[in-house]
Amino acid sequence: MFDYALQMTLHHEGGFVDDPDDPGGATYRGISLRFLEAIEEDVDRDGDVDADDVISLRGDPEGIKDLYFRHFWEPNRLDEIQSGPVACKIFDMAVNMGSRQAWRIAQTACNMLHSPNIAVDGIVGPATIGCVNDLADVDFRLLGSIRTAQAQFYANLIASRPELRKFRLGWMRRAAA
Repeated sequence: MFDYALQMTLHHEGGFVDDPDDPGGATYRGISLRFLEAIEEDVDRDGDVDADDVISLRGDPEGIKDLYFRHFWEPNRLDEIQSGPVACKIFDMAVNMGSRQAWRIAQTACNMLHSPNIAVDGIVGPATIGCVNDLADVDFRLLGSIRTAQAQFYANLIASRPELRKFRLGWMRRAAA
């Protein structure tokens, strides 16, 4: 499932981008400078993590795959999610907005469909995994709720930071995927 999720995510991610309005900084295939700085021990080649480290990922597709697996797939316990489409969606959101925010959106979506409600804390624990899996037989409803909550997240982000409006179309397409 991971390989399929990675291909879906890479479809949304572009090549090298260094937009001054992107909070992640220089980015290649969704791997941002901010992310590399946070995991410096994994990528520090010359003493400082900088845009050159992002650019160097161009020639390292296996390195990109490894970073995604170790930092987004495994820690998010996505192998425990019974629904492949839901696991792929959460993975894609984690890459785009961070794992904690992705799980907040998934928890919000679960609460739209399920009672009793689970905490919307961004922590992937047994209650969250259980709720997502309880809803696995209604993938289309859970995915619809996740897409709605994701689009709302982007709309709220743009409302609070208007300079991000230029990313709206891509973000809304991603939410709808």
